[in-house]
Amino acid sequence: MKPVIRMFFKTVRAIIGPVMLLGNHLTRPRGLVRAAAAQQAVDARTAQLALYHFPTCPFCLKARRAMQRLSLNIELRNAQHDAVHRQALLAGGGKIQTPCLRITDAQGQSRWLYESGDIIAYLEHGFAA
Repeated sequence: MKPVIRMFFKTVRAIIGPVMLLGNHLTRPRGLVRAAAAQQAVDARTAQLALYHFPTCPFCLKARRAMQRLSLNIELRNAQHDAVHRQALLAGGGKIQTPCLRITDAQGQSRWLYESGDIIAYLEHGFAA
């Protein structure tokens, strides 16, 4: 990509990114309210999940909003600004694409789920009230 075009898109992202984050914060969805024991059980299940994301990626925002709506405490791993998480995403999932949900089973095997729609469907199927 030409340097001028690259600089243009970088500037646009620098302007739009904070606006998207502010909009997300102001319109934050209400989470499900569960009994304390039920929420603890959900938290135990989500301890094996991690969402690799870029903070201002619209598809990542969509996945994080679904997590908020479902009251899921899933670890967020910033693959844009953290080289360790970026490398883990590439090594485990095979590509640097976000959002990506890492699902680790009881035997320690990881499955990498890409695409916000697929991630949301997985979360709704497993954790909706």
